[in-house]
Amino acid sequence: MCLIVFAWRPSHALPLIVAANRDEFHARPSLPLAAWDEAPTLVAGRDLQAGGTWLGVDTAGRFAALTNIRAPGARLGTRSRGELPERYLRGALSPEAYLTELTGHLEHYSGFNLLVGDARELWYLNSQRGTPQQLGEGIYGLSNAALDTPWPKLLRARQALRDCLEEPIEAPQAETLLQLLSDPQLADDHELPSTGVPYEWEKRLSSVFITGTDYGTRASTVLIRHVNGAAQITERRFGPAGLLGQSRIELSPLAQVDES
Repeated sequence: MCLIVFAWRPSHALPLIVAANRDEFHARPSLPLAAWDEAPTLVAGRDLQAGGTWLGVDTAGRFAALTNIRAPGARLGTRSRGELPERYLRGALSPEAYLTELTGHLEHYSGFNLLVGDARELWYLNSQRGTPQQLGEGIYGLSNAALDTPWPKLLRARQALRDCLEEPIEAPQAETLLQLLSDPQLADDHELPSTGVPYEWEKRLSSVFITGTDYGTRASTVLIRHVNGAAQITERRFGPAGLLGQSRIELSPLAQVDES
């Protein structure tokens, strides 16, 4: 993923709302959002070049999402970052335990941001800082720098999400959230971050939704989770010429455990 805005509100009827864009070269092969054949409790898109995923959920209420850190010239890792969300979703470790274990292996990966959570907690790890952080209730944005770094597109998308959540409706609709992810507005030159890429790329990457014949937004994904664990996840896919398709998956409420 290259842009994620999300609301984590554990006291709310909709504790987790996520709107995210995956930006990638169009030539890189991937599979659409679906339950995986060999891991049917895991629901995610799938990278066919290096394996793994960029965002996914499981039927037990777990969630994981990844963005790369834009740092030209930095040392490249020997392992694929896409395995990090996948491994969490396939496993049973708590979010904190998973990230704590991961901090001992950061040298194997190029720079990344990782969100992992379950029905009770949401945690964040920036590989450059190396310290897992539990997130409190709030509305956040994550792109190719640290959490809430004020890049123009992050500020625009995060404010759009905040506006959606303030609408006097029962719940935000997937279509509304997909619409905020389709914003093509480029940042003004004086607002551009300086991340070490040429100006033409800095400009091109400054919009929420990126278009191009070689590189652009490949998928827009919306996740809406209810307090009972039920969730809807929608993925809209794009190619150089525009919309390719859409998938929507409904996840059932979590089974309630009687602890009496």
